[in-house]
Amino acid sequence: MDTQASPEEIITAIAEDGSAYPVGKLEAHRRNLPHLAISVFVFRGPELLLQRRAAGKYHSGGLWANTCCSHPRWGESAEACARRRLREELGVDLPLTEFGVVRYAAPVGDLFENEIAHCFYGTLGDAATPLRPDPDEVMETAWRDLGEVMHDIAANPGRYAEWFRIYLTRHRDMFDKLPADAVARDIFS
Repeated sequence: MDTQASPEEIITAIAEDGSAYPVGKLEAHRRNLPHLAISVFVFRGPELLLQRRAAGKYHSGGLWANTCCSHPRWGESAEACARRRLREELGVDLPLTEFGVVRYAAPVGDLFENEIAHCFYGTLGDAATPLRPDPDEVMETAWRDLGEVMHDIAANPGRYAEWFRIYLTRHRDMFDKLPADAVARDIFS
């Protein structure tokens, strides 16, 4: 384990036998170790809240991604992490529901994403709810129709974080599991 990592930077890696062990976040990304992650998708009707990652992030800075992504701390549940990071990154606290788990691996610069990502959704019905993005985490936010995002990803893939492109191009079917009353059914039209 990375002895330089603070307790907040210790995440959960998954061994070949399925057992969990603690590892430093950067070590996991440098060594391409499978590890737990979370991804949050906050909807307002057919629109998804996107964030543009702060330029100073350790990877994928300046790229657009889904509402919130992170890694559970060692011993922290995926759901607790998702709610905590949504509050920390965007200043929003709302109920979240898990709707899928996606396993993917992809290079991101000199690092690697090798994640078992628990995906959560929430809805924000009130357009007046203020967002309070942490500038160390988030450069910009935007509400975007997912159909428009899909077209932009096809035309300009370099604007988007690798994992977000993977979710929307390889795992679109998981969005079909979302309840019709929570998210508009025609989100990919």
